[in-house]
Amino acid sequence: MSSALERLKELTSKISSYELTRKENYKKLRTLYTQLSLNLKCKEFEQLFSYKAVNLSGVSLQKESFGEIYEGKYLQLLAIANVNGKSKNISLAYFGRVEKVDEATRKSVMEFVIRYRFEKSFRTLEHYHELIEKFETDA
Repeated sequence: MSSALERLKELTSKISSYELTRKENYKKLRTLYTQLSLNLKCKEFEQLFSYKAVNLSGVSLQKESFGEIYEGKYLQLLAIANVNGKSKNISLAYFGRVEKVDEATRKSVMEFVIRYRFEKSFRTLEHYHELIEKFETDA
């Protein structure tokens, strides 16, 4: 019985930690949205989450090469939208040749994408949780 209680405490602590992290992430994401002037292309912050994804070009987000720039490429934030059943890239922000963009801006763009993906994953999780609940209520 004691080990079950300990597991429950650990799980509760972990969930609480995730929720606190998510709230802080959301605040920082909103700040970056304004700081990077994304409101010029995407008028409403919440509209960002209607996109299938948000990616960047010009900088690596791969674990092995995180933060490395791709010489000769352009730093750009791209939203992937579903238009007439097809995926379409929409430019949210263009910053110029990646090697000429200051490091602080590059880091902010990278941070925005990671924070966006973190929030988007929670929303996806909530969506699927709601769908699973429908099976349980229909049974």
